[in-house]
Amino acid sequence: MKKYILALITISLFKVTNAQETVVVPQTDSRVITTGVPFLLIASDARAAGMGDIGVATSADANSQQWNPAKYSFSLAKSGIAVNYTPYLSRLVNDIFLGNITYFNRLNERSAFAASFKYFSLGEIEIVQDEFSEALIEQPNELTIDASYSLRLADQFSMAVALRYLRSDLRIQAVDANAQAASSIGVDIAGFYQSEEEAYNSFNGRWRGGFAIQNLGPKIKYDDGGRENFLPTTLRLGGGFDFIFDDYNKLAVTAEVTKLLVPTPPELGTRFTYNESGDTPGFQENEDEVLTEEPNYIIAGQDNDVSFAKGIFQSFGDAPGGFSEELKEFTWSLGAEYTYQDSFAFRAGYFNESEEKGARKFFALGAGFKYTTINIDLSYLFSASKVQSPLENTLRFSLTFNFGDNEYDEY
Repeated sequence: MKKYILALITISLFKVTNAQETVVVPQTDSRVITTGVPFLLIASDARAAGMGDIGVATSADANSQQWNPAKYSFSLAKSGIAVNYTPYLSRLVNDIFLGNITYFNRLNERSAFAASFKYFSLGEIEIVQDEFSEALIEQPNELTIDASYSLRLADQFSMAVALRYLRSDLRIQAVDANAQAASSIGVDIAGFYQSEEEAYNSFNGRWRGGFAIQNLGPKIKYDDGGRENFLPTTLRLGGGFDFIFDDYNKLAVTAEVTKLLVPTPPELGTRFTYNESGDTPGFQENEDEVLTEEPNYIIAGQDNDVSFAKGIFQSFGDAPGGFSEELKEFTWSLGAEYTYQDSFAFRAGYFNESEEKGARKFFALGAGFKYTTINIDLSYLFSASKVQSPLENTLRFSLTFNFGDNEYDEY
């Protein structure tokens, strides 16, 4: 009997003390940042992929357009063409891939121009309405076309700007007759520093540094009433050093950090407001009394439904977990490249992302071969995460044709 009396007293106190109060029930604790056209974050060239997706501060090559077009002003070749092929989800299908072709030309000793076309195919999708209908084949895809101009502002420093057109055609017209491709534009701003060769005790050396802010542009959406998605606006910072042991042997080491300049999703919950009588959702007695329910209530963080410009600045301080969570949004990479007689290269790298922000972790190996004006590069990825990478055990290829090689050999 005493137990029943105690329970009634407890319920009565709960109902009285909680009148006019609220309860917030968390919906999810996942705060992984997602964007539109995420294929732009995939390393398309084998050289960068072989060093753990590093490219903002490595030496100039024909594929600098994706990482840092300011490097073109330091290219030893007069011009070049690069063709890249990356299989995607190769362990499951054989028709999903990322292809890229780039052309660059040094206009003079201080400036350069480059253009690039990137195509991401999601393969063929067969749609069958019923057993009597003929199958419809859809081929969703995404692509970009961009151009850049770089200028040497000093003997050791250059900057570049790039303009990019993006198109995403993922809607299935067989399902939605009004489906249309989404499009947007993006701008890159980049800088690159490369010191002169200096003599040390037992070797010569050269410092490198670079930065790039990529895909600055308005959100992308598929229809007027659909959801807008941020572009993968990215900040890249990197530095490196070249150990030049002699005319035949050189070792380049590079480190890079990357952050998406996209707002962090806030921590959401459902807020319940008690009615005036003090009834809780579990003890509601009068059906005429109204209980307020507010979904998608922000428990911590900031609303991420903002413009792309505001989102860039907001991304540096809106993580619900504070500064410690902001640090987890940075990825970092370490890579090395050994070259012999500028004809053979061996590469290795490591990429790391926080477990809470995507959990991408992998090792990479790569090799490069040069014969006259032709470069062939290969890379291979080994996942080091519990989350399987779609590029795991994938062999990537790059083919480069350089014209006027060593025409601008300044060292």
